[in-house]
Amino acid sequence: MFLAAYFTTGRIIFMIFFIVTFITLAIYSYKKDLQSHKVHYKDAAKNLIIYGSIILVIFIGLRLLTGH
Repeated sequence: MFLAAYFTTGRIIFMIFFIVTFITLAIYSYKKDLQSHKVHYKDAAKNLIIYGSIILVIFIGLRLLTGH
């Protein structure tokens, strides 16, 4: 009953249209830029794993040293 006042038919139609349009444009934009992503972000996954591991080791080390 409470949510019925906020989610009218018009708002539901707008949300569905907005979500479908947003996802469609995001996929189109990603596919359009895929070649430049392969050139400029070639080692991004490797860097993410390296830096994430360093942060994780520091976090675990600090937790062990402080006893929390």
